[in-house]
Formats: sequence, C-alpha cells, structure tokens
Amino acid sequence: MGQVQAVVFDIGNVLIGWDPEGFYDARIGPENRRALFAAVDLHGMNERVDRGADMQIAVAALATAHPDHATAIHHWHDHWLEMASPDIPHSARLLRALRRRGVPVFALSNFGASTFEIAQQAYPVLREFDDMVISAHHGLMKPEAGIYALLETRTGLSGDALLFADDRADNIAAARARGWRGHLFTTPDLWAARLVDEGLLTKEEAA
Repeated sequence: MGQVQAVVFDIGNVLIGWDPEGFYDARIGPENRRALFAAVDLHGMNERVDRGADMQIAVAALATAHPDHATAIHHWHDHWLEMASPDIPHSARLLRALRRRGVPVFALSNFGASTFEIAQQAYPVLREFDDMVISAHHGLMKPEAGIYALLETRTGLSGDALLFADDRADNIAAARARGWRGHLFTTPDLWAARLVDEGLLTKEEAA
C-alpha cells in the first residue's frame, strides 16, 4: 500500500455530535421518546432531508400526518442544533493538524442542505475542508457507491490514497469495497492513533 494522500471525514459523530434520541430523552423522557419513535418515522424523514428534501416542509408534513405528536415532531426542526451537538474538539484539532501538514482534508457526509448551513455557522471547522461532498447537494447518500465515486471524481484520488473515518460500519464497508482505507470512528483518541500509525501526524500533533 502507498502513502495516504488525503483524509476524508464524516461529520455526524466524528466532528460533531448527532444524538436525536438523547435530545428527546431530555425533552420528553425516555418512555415517551420510545413511543414517539415507534409511532413516527423521524429517521426516515431525516433521510429524505439528507437526500435533498426541504427540512421545514418535511417536518410540517410529518406533523400533519401525526397530529397527536405534532409538537414533538416540530422539535426536529426548531431544535435541530441541539441534536447536532456537542462539538468534538479533538477531532477538529486533528483536521487542522492535517491541513497544517499539507494533507488535503475532505468531507463526505449525509446531511441536509439547510441544516448543513446551520452547522457551518455553529461549528467553524465545517468550513475548513479542502472539498466536501454533502448528500443533499447531490441527491446521493452513503453507503451508495455513487457518492463515493463523486468524491473520487472531484478530488482525482481513489483507492488506498484515501483514508476515511465514519461512525457507521456500513459506510466504512462501502468505502473499503472501493479500495479506500477505512477507520470506524468510536473515539477521537483512536482516530488520532490511526493518523499517527499512517504517518500523517506525529503523536504531538495528534494530541
């Protein structure tokens, strides 16, 4: 295998938190949250937003379809940033350390168009990629092959030149099927160790 030439970051649960269940547990209690998620396909709605649907329209339509849960459903729009939190400072430091080293850093993320703008305002590190492929901008989603192919086309890199960190095993498997190197993200410390092992950062730079 050759040297990694660029690093690809997922965003949710890699650079910033993503925990809708935790938000609703705090807002309405775990029992009510479980009943809500059993009755209403909030994650399915969010996937449509990640593919390009307008979030406000999607949330309103779901609330209309489930009037008994309308208030809770509207939280998804009105309090979205509370679900996409907190930031993960060590991951941001790693991204910036890579860029200081001259290693290109890309984003590959399932994300809504309007919510990505909100996230970029809240978390400046999300404006620091050398290039990014955001699902809603292209109507493609991980782990579909097309979104990985798009990043390859945009960057001119493929195979083991790319090292990809994502918190979902299916997304990593899809990347590895294209020959990419993959890292299943669980903690920033382990991600830092992988970047050191790949020779991309020193231990001091990865701290």
